[in-house]
Amino acid sequence: MRLTQYTDYSLRVLIYLGLRPDRRCTIREISEAYRISRNHLMKVVQQLVAEGYVESTRGVGGGLMLAHAPNRLGVGDVVRAMEPDMGLVECMRPKNDCVITEACRLQGMLAEARDAFLSVLDRYTLADILDPRMTKRLSDALGIRVVDPPEVANG
Repeated sequence: MRLTQYTDYSLRVLIYLGLRPDRRCTIREISEAYRISRNHLMKVVQQLVAEGYVESTRGVGGGLMLAHAPNRLGVGDVVRAMEPDMGLVECMRPKNDCVITEACRLQGMLAEARDAFLSVLDRYTLADILDPRMTKRLSDALGIRVVDPPEVANG
């Protein structure tokens, strides 16, 4: 199974925003952190907003934030929403022109494999990707300076 670059970028945007819950982020800073096209990212973000994964505010002080807590953003749900076509081969697509479809068992096998793939992704959320043990490494890789939360005084 191979995900499109579009879905890859979608997951990357959510990861970035999950690392910055303290403020709004811009498409420019996300594209620079990942070294990817701002134009591609704008299209991805538009769909993430339309799907309800990201909130967007225009104007001064505007930007992007997660619309939900990371533990409420399922990886499988995001992949399903962002992948344009989960038909792995011709016979699994709406305009099936494969001449052996009626006699071939491949469609059933690949559908089972696709469903298993998505079933595994359904067990995870963005919070799992943002595991606290990996947050610093993710932040460092993206050039994000993470401020440690203030320690709570005992008493």
